[in-house]
Amino acid sequence: MSTGDVIDKLKKAFPDDQVLFKGAEAYKERNNSYLSQLESDITPRVIFLPKSTKEVSEFLKIIKQCVGDGARFAIRGAGQQPLPGCANIQDEITLDLALLSGIQVSKGGVSIAAGERWGAVYNELSKDGLGVTGARSGNNGIGGLALSGGLSFFGSREGFVCDNVLNYEVVLASGDIVNANAKENPDLFKALRGGGNNFGVVTRFDMKTFTQGSFWGGAVFYFADQFPTQVEALVNEVTRPNASEETHIMISLFFAEELAKGMGLNQALGLNQVYYTQEVEKPPVLQPFVAMQPQIEQLNSMRMITLKGAADEQAAMARTGVRCAYMNTTVKPDVATLKAASELFSAALEKVKNLEGIVYSLTMQPYPASLLKKTDELGGNVLGLESANGSLISFLFLMYWKNRSDDQVILKTTQELLDQIDTDAAARGTAVPYKYLNYAFTGQDPIGSYGAGNKEFLQRVSEKYDPEGLFQKAVPGGFKLFT
Repeated sequence: MSTGDVIDKLKKAFPDDQVLFKGAEAYKERNNSYLSQLESDITPRVIFLPKSTKEVSEFLKIIKQCVGDGARFAIRGAGQQPLPGCANIQDEITLDLALLSGIQVSKGGVSIAAGERWGAVYNELSKDGLGVTGARSGNNGIGGLALSGGLSFFGSREGFVCDNVLNYEVVLASGDIVNANAKENPDLFKALRGGGNNFGVVTRFDMKTFTQGSFWGGAVFYFADQFPTQVEALVNEVTRPNASEETHIMISLFFAEELAKGMGLNQALGLNQVYYTQEVEKPPVLQPFVAMQPQIEQLNSMRMITLKGAADEQAAMARTGVRCAYMNTTVKPDVATLKAASELFSAALEKVKNLEGIVYSLTMQPYPASLLKKTDELGGNVLGLESANGSLISFLFLMYWKNRSDDQVILKTTQELLDQIDTDAAARGTAVPYKYLNYAFTGQDPIGSYGAGNKEFLQRVSEKYDPEGLFQKAVPGGFKLFT
C-alpha cells in the first residue's frame, strides 16, 4: 500500500475537517502557521489532525503497513522549531497534533496535551499561584521543547524542561499507548529526555509544578559598545561559586532593519533579557545587566511581571509570516572566547544587514552549574552535559528575513560564522561539543554531540520500542539516531 492508500483509509475513517487537502482554506491556514516560512514552503499532500491519543494510534497502525511502499510522515506540535522538514514533509502526510487539547492541574503537577501551548498552561496555573518549567515564549508548543532539553526562566533553579517531565504518554510504532516514567518503561523515559521525535508520538506530558508568584524581569536595550562589559558580567556571574539559582540571563547583539529605519540607528544594538524568579524588585545580582549607560529607555521593560506576562513579552518579540532559522554552538565561560565571537558576529552582520526584513542576532545564555546539577537530582537525561564540568555558555544565532532569494546568503554567512567561532574556541581550548537540538539546523548533529555512550543508548532504546524502525525510516524530519 502507498501513501495514497493511507490517505484513502484516513478519508473513510475520519471527518473532512481532520483530513485536509491542498487547496482547502483550512489546509492553507495550518500550513502557513509555522514559525518559519522555510517550513511553510513545504507542502504535504495531506494534513491529518487527530483529536485523541486513540486516533494517533489508529493513524500509526494504518501508516506502518505502507512504509515499505514509501509512505512517509512528519509529526507537528506547535511548529515553532524552524528547521526545514522537522515538522512538515513534501507530498506526504503531516500528522498535526493541534487538536490534542487539555490542561489538567493536580497536586504537584500538571498534565498537558501535546497540542497545547505554554501561554495557555501558564494562564491555567496562575489561577492557583503555580509555575512550571516551560518555554519562555507563550506561543511555543510543548513537545518540541520537552523532547529536546528545553530552556526556561527557571532553569537555574529547576533544571531543563525535560528534567521536569514526570511522565510521557507515548504512542509507539505498534500503535500501543504506554506511559514512560521512572517506574514504567524507564529506559524510554530517559531517552525521551532529549531524544526528539525518534521513539513515538508523545500525546501528553505530565510535569512537576511549584509555587510561583510574580518576579522581576524584562528587557534592557543599549548600544553595542557596552557589550564587552556585559560579556564580563555574564562570565563573572556564571563562574562564581555562589551564583544565584534565581537568575535567568540572556545577552544579545542584534540588528533589526525595522528598528534601524524607525529610530535611525543603522547599527547593531545590545539587548539583555534578564529575570530574577522571586518577588524581589531590582535585585543586586542583576544590577550589572541593567545599569549600563546609555540605554534606549523607550524600549526597556524591566518590571515586576507574572510568568504569563513574561512569556507574552517573549512571544511578541518573535516575527510571523517570515523566513526564520536558528543555529547554535556551546563554549566554556571564557571572556576572550565570548568577545571574539561577538567580533566575528559583527563582521558577518555587514554581509547581511542590507537584506529586506533582516533581523540578525547572537544570544549568549548560560547553562549554569546549578541547572546541570538539577539534571542529576531529577533522574538524568541524554544530553551529555556533566555537572562536574561546570557552567557553559550557549550561542544562539537567530535570523529572520523576508525573501526566499536571500536564503542562501543568510544561511551560508551564518554557517561560516559558526565555523569560525567553533574554530576559534577550539584554538583557545574552550570548545564544547554540545549542540542544543531545538536550536540546531541542517548540517548540525545534536544527537552525536550528546556523546557516543548516549547515542548508543538511544539506538538501543529505539531498537527495543521500534524494532522495525518506523520513526527512523518513515519520519525523516528532525535529527535521526543512526546517521
